[in-house]
Amino acid sequence: MAGEGPELGDLLSMGVTLALCVAAGFGLGWLVDLPFGTFPVFALVGLLLGVGAAALYVYKLFERYSGKG
Repeated sequence: MAGEGPELGDLLSMGVTLALCVAAGFGLGWLVDLPFGTFPVFALVGLLLGVGAAALYVYKLFERYSGKG
């Protein structure tokens, strides 16, 4: 039935958002690594933060469509 779950646009934007969270986290960590010469320390920290942000986004989205939010 219509209106019960995410539509195609929601799913496409979710994919883009997930990719951007992970890429932005890694990219910002890499930018911090450049002046200090500490690669891959902050890149990995940024990657983990990006994955965490993506997981939080997915959780909030599932909460919205499950009817609890």
